[in-house]
Amino acid sequence: MPEPAEQSAEPTLLVLDADPPPRLGKLAGRAHIVHADAHTIGDQLPYADVLLVWDFLSDAVRRVWPGEGPRPRWVHTASAGVDHLLSPELAASDTVVTNARGVFDQPIAEYVAGLVIAFAKDFPGTQELQRQRRWQHRETRRVAGTRAVVVGSGPIGRAIGATLTALGVRVALVGRTARAGIHGTDELDGLLPHADWVICAAPLTDATRGMFGAHAFAAMQPSAHFINVGRGALVVEGDLAEALGKRRPAGAALDVFAEEPLPPDSRLWDVPGLVISPHMSGDTVGWRDDLAEQFVELYDKWANGEPLPNVVDKKRGYVHTHD
Repeated sequence: MPEPAEQSAEPTLLVLDADPPPRLGKLAGRAHIVHADAHTIGDQLPYADVLLVWDFLSDAVRRVWPGEGPRPRWVHTASAGVDHLLSPELAASDTVVTNARGVFDQPIAEYVAGLVIAFAKDFPGTQELQRQRRWQHRETRRVAGTRAVVVGSGPIGRAIGATLTALGVRVALVGRTARAGIHGTDELDGLLPHADWVICAAPLTDATRGMFGAHAFAAMQPSAHFINVGRGALVVEGDLAEALGKRRPAGAALDVFAEEPLPPDSRLWDVPGLVISPHMSGDTVGWRDDLAEQFVELYDKWANGEPLPNVVDKKRGYVHTHD
């Protein structure tokens, strides 16, 4: 067991590591950096002023936060979602939690746009016919003029909406509550039957968990396609598999799953019409450096006593804005 972080003149920054670790050289002389993993973080937590959750897939913080001793004044996670770390004790504390809002918006939007085009132009079918060495001419769909429902009105959802709009898609954006330009979740049932593309980019909360299940899939038109780039638990995966087996919706793409990595024996691998990607929709070349740069910028503000951006409303489970 490692020794607890020694007292230092600089604030102690505890990093819950993942491989590769973050590049934090710009904090030299301004932070006493201590590294931990899922097994050692509980011993180090009482001595930290700041916690950087670099391993954003780990549930170690949720597990050890209720332990004994002081806790960091600020926790930053290198992810958009915070459900992996928000224990009831952390949510009730006065510790500030921030996330990586802004880093993944456009990359995810581009990924979704790519999937929409791939489905409309039947790229999966083209690849399969090439594999079979079959020359089979067919017609594909136009993207312009189709309709999309994007569930999630945060920066990622808005970026998806803007990118699809640029392709000529008519977009309905759905948020927790209705406001100018945004539909409320209570309107979703009325929107689904008219959508060609249903995209889930919502945060995971008690209210959104399992929101896409048998009822939602049955409401979609048979030619629709469903895409989830939010969190895995937003979708009842068994219901989606059953729906795709009935070809309603016609196809789907999942980038996130209830269990990650997706086990080799999962039934989802064999579901017809389903495209599976390994939680990579926001991960473009250099994304880790972008996350580290963002954290350094936030650390500068924190060290100078300035207000932090990207502060998570711990009761809601996401960064709440009124725009």
